[in-house]
Amino acid sequence: MVIDTPHMRVRRERIETPRGDVVEGYHIRETRGFVVIFALAPSGDAILVRQYKHGIGDEVLELPGGAIDPGESAEAAARREFSEETGYTLAADLERIGTFVIDPTNSNGRFSLFFSGLAEQTHEPHFDPTEEIAVELVSLDRLRELVREGTIDVAFHVAAIYRVLDRLGRLD
Repeated sequence: MVIDTPHMRVRRERIETPRGDVVEGYHIRETRGFVVIFALAPSGDAILVRQYKHGIGDEVLELPGGAIDPGESAEAAARREFSEETGYTLAADLERIGTFVIDPTNSNGRFSLFFSGLAEQTHEPHFDPTEEIAVELVSLDRLRELVREGTIDVAFHVAAIYRVLDRLGRLD
């Protein structure tokens, strides 16, 4: 293991390609995966979060989500992360839309996308030490505009939003 911290794990391998080429020192980022949650408030608006991301040194607007903890199921992680970041509780009918590959070249990472047609505000959010989050409610029409204009630009969040909007019949 080259890097093994609570925030990142990277391993180095010697790999052989399908055509027989050998590559020394190939690096792969390891992850248990993470979850992304598209949920609707009682108003019918999507629940988004705005937060600073240190990797790019800027704020992003995105769907709530986060890492799956050791021994935790993806659904349990979705419920926990959503609750912590937003102060909302997801309805019992949480639906797993799918699991998607993030970066198959340099990572084993995947994310699971969940949808809830109803989430209710029940408590104050509880942030991790690295988080400072503002919750924003956005209509589905405005959400589509935010993606199209590039305000929402985190690739897997764009894909998740389009996937759920398509499922809801909200793409034109």
